[in-house]
Amino acid sequence: MIDLLCIGHALVDIRFLVNKFPQPDEEARILDEKRGVGGSAANVAIGARRLGLQTGLIAKVGLDSFGRMIVDELMSEGVDISGVRISTTLPTGFSIVVRDSEGKILIYGFKGASEDLSIKDVDKELLRDTRYVHIASLRPDTTLEILKSLEAGNKPIVSWDPGRVLALSGLSKLEPIISLVDIVSVNKREIYYITGESDYIKAAEKLRRLGPKIIIVKRGSEGVYVVSDSATVDIPAFPPERVVDTTGAGDAFIAGFYSALKRGYDLEESVKYAALVASIKVGRLGSHEVPKHEEVIKVAKDLYQLSFKKP
Repeated sequence: MIDLLCIGHALVDIRFLVNKFPQPDEEARILDEKRGVGGSAANVAIGARRLGLQTGLIAKVGLDSFGRMIVDELMSEGVDISGVRISTTLPTGFSIVVRDSEGKILIYGFKGASEDLSIKDVDKELLRDTRYVHIASLRPDTTLEILKSLEAGNKPIVSWDPGRVLALSGLSKLEPIISLVDIVSVNKREIYYITGESDYIKAAEKLRRLGPKIIIVKRGSEGVYVVSDSATVDIPAFPPERVVDTTGAGDAFIAGFYSALKRGYDLEESVKYAALVASIKVGRLGSHEVPKHEEVIKVAKDLYQLSFKKP
């Protein structure tokens, strides 16, 4: 049985370190270039696998070198790829991530085959044989069809991360999805886009009243706010030793959150664990560079004098 099945984008991140962000008609120097697997769903699948969960991915890539790169890396990380589909007509999606010496980032995205994932590409057996499902940045029509298909059988716990672009659609378009999921995971900007409410606490309560059991508001360096039917958790971020790359920090949080839930931690302990995973991740280059569980425990003890309560 798969512990966590992720559904959404699997892309290649092409990363450039530049001496500056140029103005129009200016030129900047590329100081370094690296490539790796990205996309929110792939990031969570790899991150949670490193933290000890059995994970799988449903995504779509092209029949090209980028697609092969994604499949090879997923396999090397131990992620179940039986749900990955190959498009013969569309190329693999990619993101160009440009970072300056101060750590500021610009991202240019081409979704390619990942945006073509539809309900017919989704392996129903995988959906039935999993404990948790995480849907990230997927087209709303496909997301809704998946959720309705889950309603017909034994439903796993389902979380949903809309991403910035989909969040801009607003509440009227996204409410049918929100009402069918158990967990909504958003950042502070996304929850404002969805609800129009600038107070993230009020915005979270507004979403919770629509049906989800847990609302997660990731606030970057300010910490994280989580509200459920029975508890509220509001914790500051763990200050990282250094900040190298913030891309994928939210995905690292979700990977950590599910890892903690699977280990039997309660909500507060799970949020702390997940926040620490995200803090460690931002000190590393790459959107899915998540630590292993043993390292999380060691860092918690050595740097923050923190121990997680035994479940």
